[in-house]
Amino acid sequence: MSVNTIVPLTNVGLLAHAVESAANRPPELPGLVVMYGPSGYGKSLAAAYAANLHRAYYVECRESWTKKAFLVAILREMGIIPMKTLSEMVDQVAEQLSRSARPLIVDDVQYVIDKAAANVLTDIYNASQGTLILIGEERVPTSMARLERLHNRVLEWVPAQKASLNDVRELASRSYPDVDMDDDLLQAVNDRVRGCLRRVAVNLYRIHSEALANGWERVDLDTWGERTIHTGQPPARRG
Repeated sequence: MSVNTIVPLTNVGLLAHAVESAANRPPELPGLVVMYGPSGYGKSLAAAYAANLHRAYYVECRESWTKKAFLVAILREMGIIPMKTLSEMVDQVAEQLSRSARPLIVDDVQYVIDKAAANVLTDIYNASQGTLILIGEERVPTSMARLERLHNRVLEWVPAQKASLNDVRELASRSYPDVDMDDDLLQAVNDRVRGCLRRVAVNLYRIHSEALANGWERVDLDTWGERTIHTGQPPARRG
């Protein structure tokens, strides 16, 4: 995904600015940036933009990962053949970060922080003094507070923001330029989904599909009428 294909939403800009600040920080300052917030707020989209913009290494964690699996995934992203022991792999990652001066973005980091693998992050940072960008759910700051060696290396905390009307408008115009979606409908959608960007995207797709089926070039709240707005809740059973 290229930078030009990513919609410049609020969280995209917030993370890009934080990564830029961390990458250009004075050498005596720590180099961790943490973006956290509810699922569906567009954090991974922001991470993808930052990864492209700064040529960052990017890994998306899985709940089943062990320390070894985590390190192997990073080294594969770096194009490096993993050595045998965990300590050797940490050194490989740290050396590459130091030599390349490229950031490392770790998405869904809660799966690592909730396990003993969190210490691997601290080891990587200590050995490289590089720029590490951690992306995760709302509980990440609380989980990190129990890991003092990692917590005190954070340069900037970036709470992910709910989608704004401007975000929804931008996403609609970029994704479906052939249909004009009025602000009153976009605001209603955003209100109903409480700023969850993923559910906004689902509703924009549904609105666009309905517009094509009905031959609408413009859709406002009156035109949408009694049609449902998807909130993630299953419909009630009839009868």
